[in-house]
Amino acid sequence: MYFLYSILLLIGFLLMLPMFVLRREKYASGFSQRLGNHVEFKHDDRSVIWLHCVSVGETNAARPLVDKLLDIFPAHRLVISTTTKTGQDLARKLFTGKAHVIYFPFDWKFSVRRALSNFRPSLVLLMETEIWPRFIHDAKLTGAKIAIVNGRLSERSLGRYLHLKSFVSRVLADIDLALMQNEADAKRIIEVGIDPSKVAVTGNLKFEQTPTESDIKLSEELRRRFAISSDKPLIIAASTHEPEERYVIDALDGELGHSCRLMLVPRHPERFDDVAKLLSSTSYSHVRRSSLPSAADAGADIILLDTIGELRAAYPLAEIVFVGGSLIPHGGQSILEPAAEGKAIITGPHTANFDSVIKDFLENEAVVQTSKAPDDSKISERLYEEFMLLLEDTNRRRRLGNNAAALIRRSGQEASRRTIDHIRSLITSE
Repeated sequence: MYFLYSILLLIGFLLMLPMFVLRREKYASGFSQRLGNHVEFKHDDRSVIWLHCVSVGETNAARPLVDKLLDIFPAHRLVISTTTKTGQDLARKLFTGKAHVIYFPFDWKFSVRRALSNFRPSLVLLMETEIWPRFIHDAKLTGAKIAIVNGRLSERSLGRYLHLKSFVSRVLADIDLALMQNEADAKRIIEVGIDPSKVAVTGNLKFEQTPTESDIKLSEELRRRFAISSDKPLIIAASTHEPEERYVIDALDGELGHSCRLMLVPRHPERFDDVAKLLSSTSYSHVRRSSLPSAADAGADIILLDTIGELRAAYPLAEIVFVGGSLIPHGGQSILEPAAEGKAIITGPHTANFDSVIKDFLENEAVVQTSKAPDDSKISERLYEEFMLLLEDTNRRRRLGNNAAALIRRSGQEASRRTIDHIRSLITSE
């Protein structure tokens, strides 16, 4: 089965080769490390914990966990890997000096074994159900303990895994512990084939969101540069996907566009230039965060935040945050960071990726969710209505934000404590 998996992975790699050539910066970044080459790592007397994230979301979620691992387990070194370039850039920004940051190896025997031989981890932590069969199998052969941390498994992913249940269950047999976000996630991973005795529900680590000193400084820098004030409240449209930027801009037409300002933050960096072109086709004045500061920054109707890792610091400046990926059938992006800042949050109807979170927030009056529009022409209209209602009702904005922040505090502390307790049990059994 593993041989067949390797063949399929090779075919997929060959099909991706044109992308490696055409978009080298994104897909070929860290290529040598992805082949398992890490000559710069030098061992000492400490054991190694390898924490694998995927991209920006998982890397951000790992921030409190990383701090606790370093504080509670000083006899261990920390290696942090990411799959994407954006995740790598953020991990280096956040964790340089705290951990050794690398690209995750391609899931072939030679690259995985080369990386494992170099780092020799005693414990591997995989954020959010990152199942890489060869890596998990070979890490287990080295004697490492392996745990899924902050695990989640959507209904869509469950369907895919069930088609390959005989293989996936063999992979999951090498997992020592699966720490899942909620009961539904735990039920799904058990259905795929993991031993129920290895599964625990710990809550969602993303609920623990504490701004760092650098976040606070960056917030003030952004406030000064773009002259953010209550005179013209700021709406942030966060982690947007195509064509959500157009929906949000159309929602500004008329009265709303004159009474507030907008910060657009596309989810994927490769779309920054396309969104800038879209803004140029509108009647609104706009500036880009990546451009040199200018007098235009203070009065621009729309700010394009075309940088990596700064959205978290921008949230404190907003009165309202719309979270993207939710006006289209993508499944939504996380609402937890703006919730931690006590912001009034709006999301669209498509939130399958975070169903349990949205349900909790709705039950606690901590988020506004728009209803499904009968056609595309009504999407902006629904968004406009929710923006206007919140801008006109200060008390409701504050109530939504306060409820969101309170829910985050309660849930985050508990998830963090449970996760560390389970990790401690693995470390003490080494």
